Amino acid sequence: MANAEQVSAIGQLLVDPGQDLSRRFRALFTLRNLGGAEAIDWISKAFSDKSALLKHELAYCLGQMQDRRAIPTLTTVLKDIQQEPMVRHEAGEALGAIGDLLVLDLLKEYSKDPVIEVAETCQLAVRRLEWLQSGGEKHEVDGASDGNPYCSVDPAPPAAKKSVSELRTILLDESLQLFERYRAMFALRNMGSEEAVLALGDGLQCSSALFRHEIGYVLGQLQHPAAVPALRAALERSGENPMVRHEAAEALGSIGKEECLAVLQRYREDEERVVKESCEVALDMLEYENSDQFQYADGLVRLQG
Repeated sequence: MANAEQVSAIGQLLVDPGQDLSRRFRALFTLRNLGGAEAIDWISKAFSDKSALLKHELAYCLGQMQDRRAIPTLTTVLKDIQQEPMVRHEAGEALGAIGDLLVLDLLKEYSKDPVIEVAETCQLAVRRLEWLQSGGEKHEVDGASDGNPYCSVDPAPPAAKKSVSELRTILLDESLQLFERYRAMFALRNMGSEEAVLALGDGLQCSSALFRHEIGYVLGQLQHPAAVPALRAALERSGENPMVRHEAAEALGSIGKEECLAVLQRYREDEERVVKESCEVALDMLEYENSDQFQYADGLVRLQG
């Protein structure tokens, strides 16, 4: 375990705007893995940064840590209308991920937010908390019986077992509630077949930017080369919502094929800052995953080396 001095050194890297963004990301992921009050304090300090991408990832990590000590920070971020929509959205999702019913009324309030991505996220978080309240999690054994091999805390539990065709129909049915479509999304992810990946890719044509953004995230988790054409098309759409393009870029970096490298290099100077930074971070991920060096979210010593 890292001592307080080591945690502080990593925290200083995270909050230093003079550092490369990729290095700050590695500091963030290390703090997430270390956990504890001091790590949460350092992550919370970085919400004053100018990078929406970094702040989005801060909120994501606080949610994945599932430590209720992060609730005050995430509440402040959700309420702050000066924060970018993708940051506020991630704060709402993180509050749902922590799973404390204390925030249920807050999330219900922000389910009516005028920013649609924030409102939809809080609606999903409310449904997740209600699912937990009804004992849904008791059906899972050590968080693994749902077949999720990624150890992520998701905005919705996976749907019951169905065929890819049935799940695809639910996924793409925009008359259904978003929570049910998310459940189909995570069930398809957990299946992991090429057919499931292609079905998920079709979701990148749906009307909700929040939904498309989550599809990009899930395809990044899968790291399946069959997802590359759909992700590349999403990144290349100049009129696409930046939070969708950013997630597509990170997913391409996660997949890491040569064609992914080429498209990321092409968009690393994109005029949209969050897209530009996502491509930079994705290329950094590729560089490390193709080397013997630091593996993302892995290891204190190599970060400091």
